[in-house]
Amino acid sequence: MTDTGTIKKLIEDRNANLMKWYAEGAVDKVAEVFSEDCWQMQPNSEPLVGREALQKGWRQMFDWGKCDFSLEAQDVLVSGFIAVERGKYVFRFSAGPDAPDEMSSYEDKGSYVALWKRENDGEWRLVWDAPVSELAIPRAT
Repeated sequence: MTDTGTIKKLIEDRNANLMKWYAEGAVDKVAEVFSEDCWQMQPNSEPLVGREALQKGWRQMFDWGKCDFSLEAQDVLVSGFIAVERGKYVFRFSAGPDAPDEMSSYEDKGSYVALWKRENDGEWRLVWDAPVSELAIPRAT
């Protein structure tokens, strides 16, 4: 399974599920799309390294409020068991009553690069996820 069109469709389907699961706060389903040794490199923060760290980090976000992602795969390159996705994203966080005082609602948007790998069980999973914000870092007042 190395046809670029087929892999792009598979990635778009995975992204559709991810958008749904982030909105639902389904951290375990989100984590299943990532490899055990994944790296999620979020803008302006330390990377989440490994599926367990990813689950912990997103569980905390889901406890603090509602997350809404929009993902658009713009290009996919495939070589054997590796696929690289380039796309655009919009992320919205709506702070809930349990969010810390310094955590307010916000929106981010930008581009991303994601590395997918077909693992031994035949599933394509995210290994590296690197969003790059297009927005300026807010300045302290």
